[in-house]
Amino acid sequence: MVEEWQATALEDGSSGFQDVTVPGRPAAFAGAEGVRYRTRFDDPRDPGDDVAVVELEGVYARAEVEATGERLDGDWVAEHDAYFEPLRIPFRPGEENELVVTCRAPGDRFGGIHDSELVPEELRVPGIWWDATIETCTLPTIDSLTVTPEVTEEGARLHVETTVLTDGPIDERITYSLRPEGDLNARGMMERESVEIDAAGKTTVEHTVEIRDPALWWPRELGRQHHYTLTAKLDGAEHSQKTGFCEVGFEDGQFRVNGEPLNVRGVNLLTDSPEDVDRALSVNANLLRAHAQVLPEAVYERCDEEGLLVWQDLPLTGPGGFDKDRGKYLARTLSRQYGAHPSLAAYGVHDDPVDAFASGLGSGFLDGLRLRWRAWRSDYDAALAEEVADAFPDTRPVFPVVGGPGVDGDAASHYPGWDYGDAADIDTLLERYPAAVVAEYGAGALPADADGAAADAAGFDAAKHDRRVPGNHEDSQAYQASLLQTISERLRADRVPAVAFSLRDTDTAGMGIFAHDGTPKASTETLARSFAPLQAFLADP
Repeated sequence: MVEEWQATALEDGSSGFQDVTVPGRPAAFAGAEGVRYRTRFDDPRDPGDDVAVVELEGVYARAEVEATGERLDGDWVAEHDAYFEPLRIPFRPGEENELVVTCRAPGDRFGGIHDSELVPEELRVPGIWWDATIETCTLPTIDSLTVTPEVTEEGARLHVETTVLTDGPIDERITYSLRPEGDLNARGMMERESVEIDAAGKTTVEHTVEIRDPALWWPRELGRQHHYTLTAKLDGAEHSQKTGFCEVGFEDGQFRVNGEPLNVRGVNLLTDSPEDVDRALSVNANLLRAHAQVLPEAVYERCDEEGLLVWQDLPLTGPGGFDKDRGKYLARTLSRQYGAHPSLAAYGVHDDPVDAFASGLGSGFLDGLRLRWRAWRSDYDAALAEEVADAFPDTRPVFPVVGGPGVDGDAASHYPGWDYGDAADIDTLLERYPAAVVAEYGAGALPADADGAAADAAGFDAAKHDRRVPGNHEDSQAYQASLLQTISERLRADRVPAVAFSLRDTDTAGMGIFAHDGTPKASTETLARSFAPLQAFLADP
């Protein structure tokens, strides 16, 4: 319904618009601090429809939205500052309409990897990244349905928030029905909840559904991925949400899923394509870490279907303070928006708050002393991150800080063989700087077509690479593969959860085991062997 868009950069002083594709990240505006998008459309309503609803997904990072017509739930301009939460605006359009969306770069510390050097400028363009639609409906209607599952001693329950949109007072009932998906042989249910609304606009109604003997959702190597669908109906309108029941804990250095231990083998994700799920599965990973970014719904849906767990970070990375209240708000918003997904296994708050190894170290005696000196100076006060962590629900493990040697984080960011020392030093690092989880480790490698063209690649330190690998892309990939094998297998032998960095490059070279275009590097086969679910290791004599 909304197919033709134009855009212009705010700071170029020009009123000229050019055609762009939405959703997307127009490369023509790489480096822009703000981009204004517009589209024009006729009244989309059919006879009997009351309103139109604009829905924008992945609006990065801050946005103001204005359209022709009368807005039902407030005044124009609508503002938005959490890109992972869909923006829905109901309005009564005119015969001819214009929708204008002004997107700006982050104004605070919560831009995540897209406000860092980990991704190139063309992937940071402020815009509508995931989807843009206009739908029509009669009133009253169900505007949104939020479902948060919880496993209990008696069975399970669903915490439901139903947002109702109306043009005046109503006294109705919402009917909730729960049904199992696929060939799951489990009982469904139906309940009703009264809803009384005194004025036009949006009203949120809370409800709890109790479930006895639920079929649980399991990671792929532990069991089946059972799902349920909850449907809410109101006066002819309905809204559905797919979900599942899964209990995740972390105790004594081990993840437990539905009470069963799980040896975590993960990869960090800097990209956000559903195809990345297949890439992760191809190397036998059972967990994706959304590294200082929030993944779109399409990726979560694939993880739900495939039994792949997700460690979801807040979009917060690198040194610098941040607004605690803003962080807590984003934590609550994030957990509410994605809580329905049974694959969501853990949360993270602050990624790599200290950059002690921007210049790399070698493996000699003096460099070992320099490593200890830099680690000693890597002091970080985790109080703010811990307060933000408390805003997440207690039904999932939360790791307030992921950091390198000396940071004393809740999970480690260790790069032996890349930032310092050799790959085999991982044992010594963990003895001196203990961590229950190693959430980052790895080395950069050149894709086959990147020889001599990677010096300025985002997320790739060419100086560190050239110090380790003097040869071409074959030598580069061989070094990465050897390092990943050494660290992965030592961590697995010691039963330490291991999350390699990273799955796929964001630029012409990087730390990924896949190139940016999805071409596998040599390390994919190596990591797949090291991450095999059943693995035998020869212990050191």
